[in-house]
Amino acid sequence: MLKNLHGMNARAILVAMSRLPAVCIVVLNWNGLSDTRECLQSLQKTPYGNFHVVVVDNGSEADEASVIEREFRGFAQVIRNQRNLGFAAGANFGIHHGLSTGADHILLLNNDVVTDPGFLSELVTAAEERIDVAAVCPKAFFYGERNVIYSTGGTVNVWTATARQVGRGQQDRGQFDRIEERGYADGLCMLMPAAAIERVGLLDEDYFAYWEETDWCYRAGEAGLRCYYVPGARVWHKAARSRRRDNTYRYLYRRNAFLFVRKRGKLVHFVTALLVHLLVYAPRYFLTHPADLGRVPAEARALFAKAGRRARQGPLL
Repeated sequence: MLKNLHGMNARAILVAMSRLPAVCIVVLNWNGLSDTRECLQSLQKTPYGNFHVVVVDNGSEADEASVIEREFRGFAQVIRNQRNLGFAAGANFGIHHGLSTGADHILLLNNDVVTDPGFLSELVTAAEERIDVAAVCPKAFFYGERNVIYSTGGTVNVWTATARQVGRGQQDRGQFDRIEERGYADGLCMLMPAAAIERVGLLDEDYFAYWEETDWCYRAGEAGLRCYYVPGARVWHKAARSRRRDNTYRYLYRRNAFLFVRKRGKLVHFVTALLVHLLVYAPRYFLTHPADLGRVPAEARALFAKAGRRARQGPLL
């Protein structure tokens, strides 16, 4: 697109840019000012001509919202929540805002992601070229290992309550250089057409954090839409390859995995997944990681946590 604009006068450029689909980029911040700052600075280098940024501050301490407003005045709008509502609810605030402004696409972007300048054009182009798109996601790398893949989207299995990121930990040698369908688009950077959101609904806020994008993509699949991975779009995620998780993370992640099965599967799926975890995954893991036995209480609570309300199957708008 930019090559085609070379040599055009200012009026012609404005006309061409006005035809670009409008994108609202939603970034959540919760006590993560340093990461959010670097994320927004990378977005400022994006040449795509028709996007705006909204930062949803989920009740951060030290009035980080005011700092972001001051440093990125004229570039990013800040929405303030009085407390941490979780990723799903916070993102829904941003999605509502984007749809109210008439955005053609909503991009959910983790605040600990740094983007390549051309990522947005690649994602929008891929989404616009397909009529069945639920969401598209980029090739994501580990921030500290610039050529090691973090995710190219993923697959989900309702029988085992597991989700797997495709390509995670692999050196990028071009093995994922084609646009491909995925079971879910990774929520660290996920572009969703407004039409898909209106058809599928918002993120399910029962999840609070983790699995909300997997659930949304699964619902989109049930509605006949598909998720795609776009290799030409590149981002870098600040996630350690072997980060030690605390029990809060372990509880939420496992609880939400089984919440997903309760909501989207049947009793046979839940029973099968529970048995697989109790009889296969847990024994195998703790035999090879005996030092991690401290996570057993959190994992056990998660497996038998009560399900929340069943999310409505239709649009939530």
